[in-house]
Amino acid sequence: MSLFTPGRPNADEYLAYYGQYIQLVPDGNIVEILGNQFADTHQYTLSFDEFRVTQRPTPSDWSILQVLGHLIDTERVMAYRALRFARGDTRPLAGVEFDGYVQTGGFETREVASLMGEFAAVRASTVLMLGHLDDAAWRRRGIADGNEISVRALAYIIAGHELHHMADFKARY
Repeated sequence: MSLFTPGRPNADEYLAYYGQYIQLVPDGNIVEILGNQFADTHQYTLSFDEFRVTQRPTPSDWSILQVLGHLIDTERVMAYRALRFARGDTRPLAGVEFDGYVQTGGFETREVASLMGEFAAVRASTVLMLGHLDDAAWRRRGIADGNEISVRALAYIIAGHELHHMADFKARY
């Protein structure tokens, strides 16, 4: 795996909304951060009991099972965007309605272990893909959901999005 570190994305590489996620990511090699971060998330989920994973802080909130499914789906989408743009594909990509994905994902019928197994596979794939990008690939940009975004911003969004939801678990669930 490459030890190339692309550096943090600049503010002009992503929609301002994503800054809330990117700012959560510590400095360092983003590929290593993604690999290590998953281990922390997996360890934390071992403390979830059967009752807790189905509870919602409010009726409009997602359950832990749904949030885990959301993390998996979001990473798949962001990694796909990163792949397309890293390879120089400049065709714009449509937006995604993640609320709909959660509603139709069937995550409530799954167990944490099943979701974490799937998450592990998705993360391993993301880390392998990103770990072999060169500087030019990391800096390439494309259009997703009508907005320009760089490959390195997408990697930081994946990491920050997970950190955001893990902080939410610890604070509210």
